[in-house]
Parts: sequence; structure tokens; C-alpha cells
Amino acid sequence: MIDFHPLTLADGAWIVPMVRQSDRRNCDFCFANLMSWRFLYDTEVALHRGMLVLRFRTNGHVAYQMPVGAGSLADVVADLIDDARQAGHAFLMLGVCDGGLERLRPYLPSHFSISQDRDYADYIYRREALATLAGKKLQPKRNFVNRFLRDYPDCRFTPLTPQRFAECLALERQWSLRKTQADNADDLNDERRSMQYVLDHWNDVGAIGGALDVGGRMVAFTIGAPINADTFDICVEKADADVAGAYAMVNREMARLIPPQYTYVNREEDLGVEGLRQAKLSYHPEIILYKYRIMSRHPMGGGDAVE
Repeated sequence: MIDFHPLTLADGAWIVPMVRQSDRRNCDFCFANLMSWRFLYDTEVALHRGMLVLRFRTNGHVAYQMPVGAGSLADVVADLIDDARQAGHAFLMLGVCDGGLERLRPYLPSHFSISQDRDYADYIYRREALATLAGKKLQPKRNFVNRFLRDYPDCRFTPLTPQRFAECLALERQWSLRKTQADNADDLNDERRSMQYVLDHWNDVGAIGGALDVGGRMVAFTIGAPINADTFDICVEKADADVAGAYAMVNREMARLIPPQYTYVNREEDLGVEGLRQAKLSYHPEIILYKYRIMSRHPMGGGDAVE
């Protein structure tokens, strides 16, 4: 039996060091994300057989993340499969990356299926590349930034502090008003709630961020937090779409603000949004971190096996 309990801020004292020492670069293990999205997923956690295990709900179904730690993966996977059985659900593990998949394969029953969901792949970049925009491939981005600096010579980028959180929320509201698709309303509300949590627990979740001003007015902001020892996650980035080049500028400046110990920057998924996918690809990611869904074929069915 796995002794799961609801995820709390206090769990960061042991979760953050475990993930930091691991090779996990996917945004799902950023503690700021785990905490700020737990309202949507009913996230639970346990330290089981020396490993971090996470259980959550998605579309009413119990699901798990890839275990983290130096314990016996074979024993922990067997216990997770049994936990799902006791809950009356088919086993479902989400967000498993290539390296984790290879470690898991020997312990998966033959009737399990593995499928990839491109929409949830993370885009990971070298921090130095984003900070310098050097080289021919990133010349269009340098051009955007240089044009922005010519058009707005009084611009300023400064670290984000609690005194400016109200401005962030106001800019986010302005940004969301442009999103007129009715079917996105719930997603936008969930994103706002997640962001509000991070702002309310800024130091507790290890967040840092920056604000871009033009003429004394905030035109963009960005918020992120560490994942592991070499990868930093960008959780939120918003800009005034009427200010050309604001996204390119805030992206570059945030990369310069991130502590240099972080070699990589994870800019998260595109969720299948074509415009967002093209924008992320245009920065030429170092890694597209594909993720896999592992499930019991019965009773859920579906899922094409990946050989």
C-alpha cells in the first residue's frame, strides 16, 4: 500500500532536492507547477520505497507520474499498478520521457500499451542561446529585439517583485480579453488561477520573474522556477500584443536573468496550438522532449504500442 497524501507546500522540503538531483527536465516536475495546478488535478504525493511518486486525476481517471529517486523501480511500479487496481482504475502513467521509458520497459506487463502525444512535448533550449540570440538561425529574433530597442529606447527590464504583481494580473486580464474563443474560457480561468497561486506563494515555490516596461508601463512579464539542477522552467509569459517585439525582448531578458547554473530553459508544451508550435520551433530548441502515455489496454482500450 502506498501512503499518498495531498500535496502541500511543506512537501517541497523533500521533493525539490529529489528532483534537483535527478535527470528530469520536463515541466511536470517543476515544484511551482505541481503546487499551482494541484487544484485541477487533485495531486497527491508519497515517499515510497525511497522514491517520489505522484498520483493525480485527469478527466476523472487516476494517473501517475514517472517515479523519481534511487529506490527499486521494479517494486515501485508494481505497487503503482496495484494501487490503480485497488482504486478500480486501469493503470495510467503520463508524461514519461524517452529515458524514463527505457528504464520502465522491463517492468511493464506485456498487455500494456505506450503512445506518444506530440502536443505535450516540452521545448527545451540552451539558456545561452536565448540570452545571446547568436548565430544565423536566431538572426530573425535578434532583428526583432534590435527593432524593439530602436522603437522603445526607454524600455527597462527589471526583476519582478511583489509590488508589481497587481500590474501582472492587469496585463494578463488585458491579454485574455483578446482570446475570444468561448471554448477557451475554462482554460484561461485555470491558467489565471495557477498564476495567482504562484504570485501568492512566490518564495515558497522558488519563483523568479521579470517585467518589461515601456514609458513606465508594463508591457510584458514572465515567471519561472527551477526543475532540476540544470534546467529552469518558464511557467508564464504574457505581453501586450500591440507592442511589437515585446515577446522576443522579454524572452531574451529573462534568459539573461536566469542564474547561469541552469544550462537549459524549458518553455513547456504547445498543446497542439499551431501558432504556438511555430513560435516555439522558431527559436530552434536544443531538445524536443517527447512524452509518452503508458496504460493497461484493458479495460480502457486504445493506445498504439510503441516498439
